[in-house]
Order: sequence, then C-alpha cells, then structure tokens
Amino acid sequence: MLSAGIVGLPNVGKSTLFNAVTRTHKAPAENYPFCTIDPNVGIVTVPDPRLAKLAAISHSQKIVPTAIEFVDIAGLVKGASAGEGLGNQFLHHIRAVDAIVQVVRCFEDSDVHHVSGTIDPIRDIEVINTELVLADLASLQKRHDRLQKEVRAGDKAARTQSGIIEKLLPHLDLGKPAITADLTPEEKTIARNFFLLTSKPTLFACNVAESDLVATAAAAVGAVAGVADPGPNAPIQSAKTGFDDPGYRAARHVDAIEDYARHHFATEAVVISAQIESELVDLSEKEAMEYLRGLGVEDSGVHALIRAVYHLLGLRTFLTTGEKETRAWTIHAGEKAPAAAGAIHSDFERGFIAADTIQYDDLVALGSFAKAREAGKLRIEGKDYVVRDGDVILFRFNV
Repeated sequence: MLSAGIVGLPNVGKSTLFNAVTRTHKAPAENYPFCTIDPNVGIVTVPDPRLAKLAAISHSQKIVPTAIEFVDIAGLVKGASAGEGLGNQFLHHIRAVDAIVQVVRCFEDSDVHHVSGTIDPIRDIEVINTELVLADLASLQKRHDRLQKEVRAGDKAARTQSGIIEKLLPHLDLGKPAITADLTPEEKTIARNFFLLTSKPTLFACNVAESDLVATAAAAVGAVAGVADPGPNAPIQSAKTGFDDPGYRAARHVDAIEDYARHHFATEAVVISAQIESELVDLSEKEAMEYLRGLGVEDSGVHALIRAVYHLLGLRTFLTTGEKETRAWTIHAGEKAPAAAGAIHSDFERGFIAADTIQYDDLVALGSFAKAREAGKLRIEGKDYVVRDGDVILFRFNV
C-alpha cells in the first residue's frame, strides 16, 4: 500500500491533521516541539460517493472502499539536514514514504507557539524545502563521487547515472526540488533509485482556523475585500469590518501558498481546518457533514485532502458491483485491463479474456446494466484497454 507522510515545522498541526484524516486520537497533539517522535501510521479509506449509488443499483449487501496509508512524521527545524532537532530521524522517515503532505500554518493563535515567532507560510515552506534540498545535494554528491571510478573504467550504467546527477546537482543548487528537473522518462526511471527526498510528489495543506474556513474558501482576497491587491505583506482591510481581519490574512496566506505550490512544485494546495476536523472524529460522517455545512462549508477538507493525495500518488479507482458487494479497487494511472483484473486476483490476470466496461456516470444515468447494454454503453474491452478512473468492470477470464 502506498503511503503519504505528513510533514511540516513543529506546532503547525501535523498530528492534529493526522487524527482528523484517520478519524482517531492516535497521535498526541501537544503545544510543544517534537511531541511526535516515532511516526504514527494509519490506514485511511478514500471517500467515494459513487459506491453508495452503485450499491443501490445492484442492491449490494456491503460497500468496500479503497484505502491509502498516512504517516505522521516528527516536526522539522532549520538545520535538520545537518542533524538539528530530530533531523536525521525525520529525513529517514520521509525517505520511507511515497508522497509528502506538507502542512503549512495559516492560523493565528497566541497560545500555540510558532518556532519562528510569526506566521509566514512561504518562509516556513522554504525552511523545509531548503533542508530537503540540502540533504539531497549531500546524498547526490556522495553518489557522484563513488561513481567516478566506474565511469573512468568505461561502465555504461555508471556513466548514465553520473550524467543524470550532473543535471540534478545544479537544479537542486538553485533550491528547486528534484521532481521539477527536466529529465527524460528514462532518466526519471533511473533517478528513482537515488531515493531523493525532493523527488517525491508533494501536496500542501493550508491549515486555517475554524473561524477562517469560509473566508479562505471565498473568491480572491482582493475581490472579497473590494479593493485592489496591495501585495502579500500588506494589512488586509475587510469590506465588512473596515479593519485588519484575521480571516482575510488567512485568505491571503492561502493565495500565496497556492501560487507558490503551482510555480515551484507544479502541484496544488488544499485548505483544511485540522482542529475542527479532528474534533469531529467522534461524530458519524453524516453528523460531521451537517456541522460543517452549518459553518457554511459544503465538503470536508479531510475528504478533499484524501482524494487529492490519492491522485498525487498516481492512483486511480475502478469499480465492481453486484448483490454481494460494491467495491473500489486501486490501480496505477495508465494500467491496462489485465493489470486491473490482477488487482482482484492473480488468476483473473493470468486467464484474462475481456472486460465488460461502462463508465460510472453512464451506468447511474441509465439505472441498470440491462438498460446500459440496450443503449450500447456497455463495451467489451481487450488486453490493450487502459482503464480509466470510474470504470465499472466485469472481467471475463478462464484458468
């Protein structure tokens, strides 16, 4: 099972977010640095409203969602690449996960200490990015030095690796993550064996206060305030109150993170209030959603985050449905029908004949497999078919 590591500076809400995502009280969330030392690990089901609708069509006895793993990792501080704080331990735990969720503090609370004393999300992101880049630079330089004897001896594989490293070193030296380096697909495959921290796909979680959820979900800050954007460090005047407002400051922080994520990591940011979501873990899903809607929020930030991480990991879902169960199955993006069949059972892949396939939206619109077949929406796909997210499939096989 693929995993995502929750990282960030101390006291930004990592453990609180982990508790919210896993719907547990497993991780201690205390107001002091390094309250997490050993990683907390939790299996998280991926929210998928499609399952309930398919189950209704098939009169299924049970629903089985797919899942991913989240890991709550100790807080990082400046100098971690040189062993400061829990640096070496922290970096080792990051190396073990498949993707990174970087929690960025956007909330103001004088009772919750910030290691730098002020709220500045971009500075915080750059502290972490710098430490990961420095660790990768040191690791790559050592590898490059070790390869030189083999390169001089004419070893082709060593020469190829050395060439890739020589592309990555100046890229990292500019403070850029390895994942954005201009490498060919073949070079990227080889570079995976370098196990670089900054080569992992990354998502940013903007952790806001409960009172700021609606403001941060609104339109662009300037439009909401009714004034031209004066720049990221300017006080924000609320159109409602006419004075500096924490909600609008939080909204500006989110805007800045989204822009930074897009331009520096080619990724996205998700807004979440870890504190309020963690307080809802003892409620049913229905009760929690009713509470959030009462705040003016239509969907759970936790749900959005889990779905975003699932796609960040390169995972996609196909569905099966029948009277016994309706189930979500995980595959990697781009996998073909036989590999999808193998996700159910190796015999399905070994004896694959064909896949009766229909897109979820078509099946729900028509209401039954019989009507889908009459409408010509149920297709027979062969071995070369690339399975799409949301395909509902019945496999034909013979072993």
